[in-house]
Amino acid sequence: MAIASPSAPNFCCTTRSESTHRRLWSQQVSSRAGSKRVSIRPGISSRLNASSDGELVYELNYNSQRRRRGAFPVYVTLPADAVGPTAQTMSRKRAMAQSFRALAAAGVEGVVMEVWWGLVEREFPRSYNWRGYLEIVEMAKRFGLKVRAVMAFHQFGSGSDDPFWIPLPLWVLEEMDKDPDVSYADRFGRRNMEYISLGCDVLPILHGRSPIQAYSDLMRNFRDTFRPFLGGIITGIQVGLGPGGELRYPSCPTHKLTWAWRTLELGEFQCYDKYMLASLNKCAHEIGMREWLNVGPIATTTSPMQNPENTPDGEFFLGWYSRMLLLHGERICREAETIFRGKKVNMSGKLGGAHPLTSGYYSTAARDGYTPIIRMFGRYGFTVCCACFEMQDSDKRRINPSSRPEGLVEQIVLAARICDVPLEGENGSTNLDGGSFEQVVKMSKFYSDGLDNPSFSFNFVRMDRNLFESRNWASFTKFVRQISTISMFGAGSDFNGGGNMSSSPSATAAFAGAVLAAH
Repeated sequence: MAIASPSAPNFCCTTRSESTHRRLWSQQVSSRAGSKRVSIRPGISSRLNASSDGELVYELNYNSQRRRRGAFPVYVTLPADAVGPTAQTMSRKRAMAQSFRALAAAGVEGVVMEVWWGLVEREFPRSYNWRGYLEIVEMAKRFGLKVRAVMAFHQFGSGSDDPFWIPLPLWVLEEMDKDPDVSYADRFGRRNMEYISLGCDVLPILHGRSPIQAYSDLMRNFRDTFRPFLGGIITGIQVGLGPGGELRYPSCPTHKLTWAWRTLELGEFQCYDKYMLASLNKCAHEIGMREWLNVGPIATTTSPMQNPENTPDGEFFLGWYSRMLLLHGERICREAETIFRGKKVNMSGKLGGAHPLTSGYYSTAARDGYTPIIRMFGRYGFTVCCACFEMQDSDKRRINPSSRPEGLVEQIVLAARICDVPLEGENGSTNLDGGSFEQVVKMSKFYSDGLDNPSFSFNFVRMDRNLFESRNWASFTKFVRQISTISMFGAGSDFNGGGNMSSSPSATAAFAGAVLAAH
């Protein structure tokens, strides 16, 4: 994949609208124009005590202080089942309380709360249930933690036999049963029901509403319900833009993406539902490519997967495919920016990594496919969220010689730097060792070095009982201390549990882990 250079005019930054064709290139990395909003959170000191019934208790002393200049906050994503199946109540409240105590004492800035469309608006259109999520926000407030809310308009899990299965709202699934083309399809006719096809973004397929209207209505209701917390406890909103919450097509089922870097598969184009094909036909007709009418990309004489930048068919198809994705992202970002304008919350959107071409990123050896999206995020004041921050080429190449996850992250990070867009890092796998934490630190420095006031944070995915095991907790707390103070360790640093830990956080962590394990 190409990293931007002055000879690549498509990789540039501009404040002009997309309809403006003139672009200005500057190789110089600009410093951030506006001052970064400084996050204020309680400084926490703790003392471990025992209550009369033997329960471990923390006394949290809050001292208002500003985060040190240049500090990078860490957030921890909550379990997918943090609320019950109807969103009526918070799950495992006692265990969650102990976990929140441990996170706060460890110096974590806050938690990431995934707000599942399939739970909040489960039964009927415009009937929302926020009770479980309100309990989470109240608990975070109690322990001095901030909250980032993810508007999750996609399904979670691999199917009904998955213990963490969260489908789309039942009434949406009913519409998919009536009209299967509401969901994505590949050339073999296989349907992917993780997310509604972007081909029908503005069509009234959901009881008289379009998908964009349905997403907007939920965000608007969230804003009105959580208004007292916005800008104080709730400091960030990540807007779901596709499968896995990422702005991409479902090139393969999301639950398989963990292994995507280990295979030579390229994924499948997701444009064979009638709505996507109608758009493709319209575009082909407008530019006179009659051979594309009423057929899919693979039915043409040249597959767009083979040297796409050198074939008219490939250039046409991949250009249309990526523009449709960009338009989808812009529609949702525009609505979200309007809804949360003036609420003092940081807006963000997430990019995918595996299978770039079939995921919708027109990224080849001579072309960068991520910068147009990052520029779009910048226009709406969005932060870009990039996963796979912990992955290293050396690890993946032992399995797949052509895999370059580290290079991909560097490409996205460099684009964010050049376009002056804030960055959120995120891990793509749950098994993080010392080397993985060191890689996260390395990527954070790659983004921040040389910038006067870099805006970076890290989302750790996700909180579970393994996190609170003694060795893992030692590595995690050391990582939090390092990245949140920018006191970078040298090459000989050890994230594998060595060194002394403060007894209070580790004791609470052990107790939290025991409670989690008991459920």
